[in-house]
Amino acid sequence: MGGEKCFATLRMQDVRWRFAKLTWMVERTERMRWMETEGRKRTNGRVYAHRSEKIVSQCDPRERRYILDHTRESDWLRELRERTSELPGNKMQVPPEQAQFMALLVELIGARKIVEVGVYTGYSSLAMAMALPEDGMLIAIDRDQETMRMAQEYWDKAGVSAVVVPKCGSAKEILQGMVQEGEENSYDLAFIDADKRAYLDYYKLCLQLVRPSGVILVDNTLFYGQVANPSTDTKLANALRQFNDFVYEDKRVSHSLVPIGDGLTLCRKR
Repeated sequence: MGGEKCFATLRMQDVRWRFAKLTWMVERTERMRWMETEGRKRTNGRVYAHRSEKIVSQCDPRERRYILDHTRESDWLRELRERTSELPGNKMQVPPEQAQFMALLVELIGARKIVEVGVYTGYSSLAMAMALPEDGMLIAIDRDQETMRMAQEYWDKAGVSAVVVPKCGSAKEILQGMVQEGEENSYDLAFIDADKRAYLDYYKLCLQLVRPSGVILVDNTLFYGQVANPSTDTKLANALRQFNDFVYEDKRVSHSLVPIGDGLTLCRKR
């Protein structure tokens, strides 16, 4: 009887894992399809997507190049970005200036504990980890073991693996576990960049984990401009509209939607 119960539990875990993987694939396909049709490089100053970067920008290509030339990027960050540019789904990587902005925020608030929801190949986590003090900690959550291994490679190369704690699996379940283990109000900063349809769940859990005056960063809140286009009626765009509206009305935080990268929402817990 015990063996049958154990087998049933493992079977259910496998079903959940397969469903999570399918959700990620659908999301990636939808985003890539949009980029191929609507989000290709334009020179009219509205949308400028540069290879492995997700950009909604008001600057033209020359200004974009100038920004990149004046963004500090370590050798390991640059190498990781270039390697990631050759991978499927490379648009999920944050652009260099956004990663630098996030690293600056880590320093500005004196962050020591960070939780990142959605790692991909580790560019954003690497940038933030490099800004942490030696006794800092960054919990890196992702469900893709393959890309997590690539992230681990660069955490090791850059010498920050001692401060990064990778956790592979369902982000919602991991965050819930952290709350249940009594980690509320103990994190200085959270960064959310995972399944857009689960943004509200991630946000609510991170709001419990982040301390008062702590910061939550949420990526892709402009979603290549789709959220502002009334004719765009996709599950992802609608999920992000719902999220943006929720945060706008949430009196527990001060917030600002910053037009950097693909839209980065900053929330300070009151």
